[in-house]
Amino acid sequence: MSFDMLQEKILAFRNPTVAGLDPKPEYVPEHIRKAVYAQYGETLQGAAEAIYQFNCGLIDALRDIVPAVKPQSAYYERLGWRGMEVMERTIRYAHEKGMYVIADIKRGDIGSTAAAYADGWLGETRVGEKSHTVFDADCVTLNGYMGSDSVNPFLEVCKARDKSCFVLVKTSNPGSGELQNIAAGEGSTVYGVMASLIEKWGAGTEGKYGYTRVGAVTGATHPKELAEIRAMMPRTFLLVPGYGAQGGTAEDVRHAFHAGGKGAIVNSSRGIICAWQKTGKNGEDYQEAARNAALAMRDDIGRFLDME
Repeated sequence: MSFDMLQEKILAFRNPTVAGLDPKPEYVPEHIRKAVYAQYGETLQGAAEAIYQFNCGLIDALRDIVPAVKPQSAYYERLGWRGMEVMERTIRYAHEKGMYVIADIKRGDIGSTAAAYADGWLGETRVGEKSHTVFDADCVTLNGYMGSDSVNPFLEVCKARDKSCFVLVKTSNPGSGELQNIAAGEGSTVYGVMASLIEKWGAGTEGKYGYTRVGAVTGATHPKELAEIRAMMPRTFLLVPGYGAQGGTAEDVRHAFHAGGKGAIVNSSRGIICAWQKTGKNGEDYQEAARNAALAMRDDIGRFLDME
């Protein structure tokens, strides 16, 4: 099962973190941009190719210490079809290097539209008598606030293709409480109702480590709620954004884990991919800088975990 694979990679690396590949062209070191723009010009194609080369360099630098990467589709969509091609190529390259891939797409539509998204990101697209994988991520992020109609098509593909998904519960942004913290029934909140739904949606799909195919996104910037959600969702794997640049700390994210550092993975994006901007070497050392930032994050979080 997909989360079994992720958990095993985490335990093997003793590192429950994921590197978010969320690049803008300005995040790419100058020497890469200069060489690519000389060939393609300052065009969308040039930006896309520079980002792809940057991504490959980051994956090469991180592949033996970080178990997973999480490309955020918005950063690729803003470059049009060229960016989406780069996202597809990036996922393929990460798989070739043995990394688990979470496609951060936060889709939340219903019916045939949700089924089409599920086919594209996790499943297959049929063309005549043949079927083709497209993005072929191991896992996606979803917005389940339209209810089970928005999640079930993904679950069907997850079961058929041995994939998984993370559904938004309590997000890391400051305004999340405007909706998610509203009281919903006796002693509950909107995010509490969503947590219960996710446990229900995943029931019966538990894998080797006891976690279902339906994970939950819950931010490091709300440690009290994170601890509450962990207690509410014993069978659910957690994706924890908000560490580092958004203000979440290692002490905050420890609430997401079960014993032995199981059951959760913590994301950092800019803190890793933009680490070169703080070294004063103009990006020539971007791979070393990303690697050092990832190791520092691993060690920081590890202070609060007893990794087996």
